[in-house]
Amino acid sequence: MPTTDGPRPFTTARLDALPLDPAYADEMAAVLADPALYVFTGGGPPDPDALRARYERQAAGSPDPGERWWNWVLRLRADGRLAGYIQATVRGPSAEIAWVVGVPWQGRGYAAEAAKGLVAHLVAAGGIRTLVAHIHPDHAASAAVAVAAGLEPTGERREEDGELRWTADTHAPGVPRTLP
Repeated sequence: MPTTDGPRPFTTARLDALPLDPAYADEMAAVLADPALYVFTGGGPPDPDALRARYERQAAGSPDPGERWWNWVLRLRADGRLAGYIQATVRGPSAEIAWVVGVPWQGRGYAAEAAKGLVAHLVAAGGIRTLVAHIHPDHAASAAVAVAAGLEPTGERREEDGELRWTADTHAPGVPRTLP
């Protein structure tokens, strides 16, 4: 996205992706409270104050002028509750993307819908040529989300955590170009 503005909201069939705001910390702390979310990533549930401080840093943006931190919470349109988040770290024509959906909402297709929506949002804004995600090799659900979003595994692993690198060329067939 060739803008210096922060993330812009977007929607999918069932979700509103809202730019991150520290005011979401209390509700998101509950969304992220299940220790099962951290099996593949490590760490544990954040407390609301720590999450608020993290959201303040993230919402302020990257200190690197060549990098943009774009983060959204996911609100279910059906009931107005938050259910997870998506993010993109944008560096020039490349965006590293990630997604998390709280345990109570998993298995309903929300993560795939959000990831496809994020990809379509980034592609529609222009300027993003390459998408990257890093996924634990045993995390089959997250791998399925990556496939749904048009990414493919490269076979490369990060040294620090062994996660597999997934990529997509936004001009390649199979990469979402419209919101689901």
